[in-house]
Amino acid sequence: MTITELAIKRPTLVVVLFSVLGVLGIYGFIELKYDLMPKMTAPVITITTIYPGASPNEVENSVTKPIEDAITGIDQVAAVRSTSFESRSFVSVEFEQSTNVNFALQDVQRKVNEIADKLPLTAKKPVVSKISFDEIPVLRMSVRSSMPSKDFYQFVKEKIVPRISKNDGVGMVSLLGGEEREIKVQINQDKLRSIGLSPFLVAQTIKSANLDFPTGKIKDENDQYVVRVAGKFSSVDSIRNLVVSRTRSGGEIKMKDIADVEDAIKETYNINRLNGIPSVGILVQKASDANTVDVSKLVRKEIAAMEKDYADINLKFEIAQDASTFIMSSSDAVKEDLLLAILLVAVVMLVFLHSLRNSLIVLVAIPSSLVSTFFIMYIFGFTLNLMTLLAMSLVIGILVDDSIVVLENIYRHLEKGEEQKTAALNGRNEIGFAALSITLVDVVVFLPLSLITGMIGNFLREYALVVVFSTLMSLLVSFTITPMLASRFTKLENLNKKTIFSKFGVWFENLYKKITNFYTNLLQWSLRNGGKVVIISVILLIISISLFPLGFIGFEFIPVVDRGELIITIEVEPGASIEKTNQYCYQVEEVLKKYPVSKISTNVGASSEGFIGLFSNNNAEFYVTLVDKKYRDKPTDVIGQEMKKEINLIPGIKARVNPISLMGTSTRTPVQLLVTGPNYDETLKGAKIVEEIVKSIEGTSDVRLSSDEGKPELKIEINRDKLAKLGLTIWDIGQNLRVGLTGDDESKYREGVNEYDIRVQFDLLDRSKVTEVGNMTFLNNKGQLIQLKQFAEIYQSTGPTKLEREDRIYAINVYSQVYGKTSGVVTQEALNKLKNVQLPPGVSYRITGEQKNMMESMTSMLIALFVGILFVYFIMIALYNSYLYPFVVLFSIPLAIIGAFLGLALTMKSISVYSILGIIMLVGLVAKNAILLVDRTNQMKNEQGLQTYDALIEAGQTRLRPILMTTFAMVFGMLPIALSTSPSSEAKSGLAIVLIGGLLSSMFLTLILIPVVYQKMDKWKVKLFELIKKRKIVLKEEYQKN
Repeated sequence: MTITELAIKRPTLVVVLFSVLGVLGIYGFIELKYDLMPKMTAPVITITTIYPGASPNEVENSVTKPIEDAITGIDQVAAVRSTSFESRSFVSVEFEQSTNVNFALQDVQRKVNEIADKLPLTAKKPVVSKISFDEIPVLRMSVRSSMPSKDFYQFVKEKIVPRISKNDGVGMVSLLGGEEREIKVQINQDKLRSIGLSPFLVAQTIKSANLDFPTGKIKDENDQYVVRVAGKFSSVDSIRNLVVSRTRSGGEIKMKDIADVEDAIKETYNINRLNGIPSVGILVQKASDANTVDVSKLVRKEIAAMEKDYADINLKFEIAQDASTFIMSSSDAVKEDLLLAILLVAVVMLVFLHSLRNSLIVLVAIPSSLVSTFFIMYIFGFTLNLMTLLAMSLVIGILVDDSIVVLENIYRHLEKGEEQKTAALNGRNEIGFAALSITLVDVVVFLPLSLITGMIGNFLREYALVVVFSTLMSLLVSFTITPMLASRFTKLENLNKKTIFSKFGVWFENLYKKITNFYTNLLQWSLRNGGKVVIISVILLIISISLFPLGFIGFEFIPVVDRGELIITIEVEPGASIEKTNQYCYQVEEVLKKYPVSKISTNVGASSEGFIGLFSNNNAEFYVTLVDKKYRDKPTDVIGQEMKKEINLIPGIKARVNPISLMGTSTRTPVQLLVTGPNYDETLKGAKIVEEIVKSIEGTSDVRLSSDEGKPELKIEINRDKLAKLGLTIWDIGQNLRVGLTGDDESKYREGVNEYDIRVQFDLLDRSKVTEVGNMTFLNNKGQLIQLKQFAEIYQSTGPTKLEREDRIYAINVYSQVYGKTSGVVTQEALNKLKNVQLPPGVSYRITGEQKNMMESMTSMLIALFVGILFVYFIMIALYNSYLYPFVVLFSIPLAIIGAFLGLALTMKSISVYSILGIIMLVGLVAKNAILLVDRTNQMKNEQGLQTYDALIEAGQTRLRPILMTTFAMVFGMLPIALSTSPSSEAKSGLAIVLIGGLLSSMFLTLILIPVVYQKMDKWKVKLFELIKKRKIVLKEEYQKN
């Protein structure tokens, strides 16, 4: 007994089975979490080391290079990249895709620990961590109150941050701006010199006087006491009155005699504002395994509670950016598209079947398949993200395919006069082989996608598997529910002209007869003129492919999405103070207010570069949120360009504007070329040449280098011989300069439960005079004061703000934004121009960044496409027991390419990850129509003995309706996504357009070309067999003669 026969005879079994699947599916749906994209991990480990006060050159030589040398020998390392900033080293280690990141983390940590003792004494311990795309802030907000600013920062740090951090899923909470309390000990250099002390000794004096000592225990007959010396400073006055030295006569020299001791705020290095109002900024990042939407809900609930709890200080939070908002709006939009797709597919069914009951029988396949898929998604740990929801929306048309084909054939048997149950069983059995074929074709096309490794594999895996799961479920539905329902509810519809619906049905059937007659005549002509049909098809294919070199279709990795968010980075002259940069920022804010913005979050003194936070007084960053796109007449990138143009009119400012990408990061580098060389100077020369070439290309914008000639610096070159003769060491010089200029904050002042830094350094006046640096004094081993200029040469110069290396050679990136062209086209033009350019000896360049990712992703996806086509062929061989007829089916694939490329060109879309995904999807979809034709032709030849020509005509007439129904069901099911203007629509619409164009062109051409190819193959097969037969006869005759 077949599964269909069982379903017809035992319907309760089918009802129970799908009821259980439905309950499990609903449970799975409730448990599924929302997210923007599937979880993506990268096999990259980072090592961050703080080296206070060191220049990029010093950081590179003393920290970065030793770390690079240590980790290069680790197995499976693909690339080592490093950036040396002022006071900080950042090294990233990229491993092969197959590497276990946790084991790699242990290996890197072990190697770094081995060389940690060789790093400078003042360098902090290197921090080794895995890179995560979840490090993008979930929430960006500001908080303010009526408290004094100095006290409020500590309140935020001690009260608010812990309450936010305690929520499930919160990974890290960072503060921006604010005024942090600090006890400043500002030394007067002249007074210090007069008593013969050094700044380092003053800092050590404070540390040694600010200690609590547990000294032991005392025990009497009844009790035991812990003896502790309470030596910590109890007030700021106790620091002022601390004795630091004595005069020759024994008089006390106190701290207040040589320094100003103030209860003040830390020197400003970061200023934060929201909509022009000063505030403390809070960035909330989620843990890597947490859900963005859940974390956002919990944190929002917590801040609402804190506003009530601290109403007495007028505590107010304001959200500047919430990542969950875009996630939910994108998810809601796709769900709306899904529901609209179901409605449109229902209309298509109604138009073709003229029966509400028959349409409902087909539509039952959609909820039956999708609801069951939710449970499988839950089991596999998937989320409701843009890719899984997109898969469900696009698969709507596919889900009804099997049921359409089965029901249409059942209906044809009813028209022959068969009883309902007999028609249901015979109709399904007759078409079951084709239904199994078209389903397996979809499955084998998507399985290779799920096996792709790396970033693009993480991106596509959930999409591919959701399609596979739901398609297999739809096959089960077509073998069980559809014939079961048809055996009881399907009946012949008698169309009359009494109702509007019936009139429409009669009109449509008359129209369909005309279409069938036209198609039959066209097919007969095509079979008689097969050569012409093949030539026309080839010409159309060549024209569609030529759209690429002609420039009608471009290339890009992921299409630009209008999220309505921008990051604007400004840079003022090198060496500018943060106060001066802040004044520029006020001018920029006034410019931004002229545009349709809802929120402006200003961060002065910092900017972000990928996963690296950059802190520099001459930089500032603005996170701008625009009003919803339905309330503005221009897209985000156009508004951004207008903003940049106006901001750059302000003298002294260089601005960059970067829209936020689909993934929530800044779209900084659509075009990126990496220039490498033997040393920094030669590499910089080569990078400038490449930069000029890129600037000369039309469509480029914001062309810049990742490194520059740098900012002003004061270089101190020490004469080691003189230093040794004067009784000093490099360590003496380094420690004293560090304390005097940067300050020493290792000692803490405790007040209640709070601790504040005690910063010992020269006063502002002594730190502001370049000419006074040479007069700085150091205490040698004989107690003598030695001036810096006695053993060192001091001169002004410029130095790079950062030094980059890749695989231990110098590297500089050339970045460029694009407009009016795709990034792939601009990159190719740059490469063409650079072929004729002479770079300095040893300097070379290569593509990196987005374009490199695109090429790697395209390669992986094209391999998956080839494997999918191969699998389709193998499936057909196994099902048809023939090598020839499956080959005929494959001819439908290039026919889809014609419409896909034409659709991209007409809608001005580019080839991207999404459109390539659409082309892969087309392989399975368009092969279905060819399978239906070939399968029916074989039936007519084998079962009824028709000649090839007659069998092809009959197959075309019989299969025309299901081919039109399935194609239009899929096309109309994808229209909502293709025409959508909702959030993230720019990315997914390209996929839908490729599918719609490919399906339409393949439908029209498959109905003509596939019969032509079948006929020619059949003739060649006959001729081949005749030749073989004749050859056998000749050989037999020759054998008999001999």
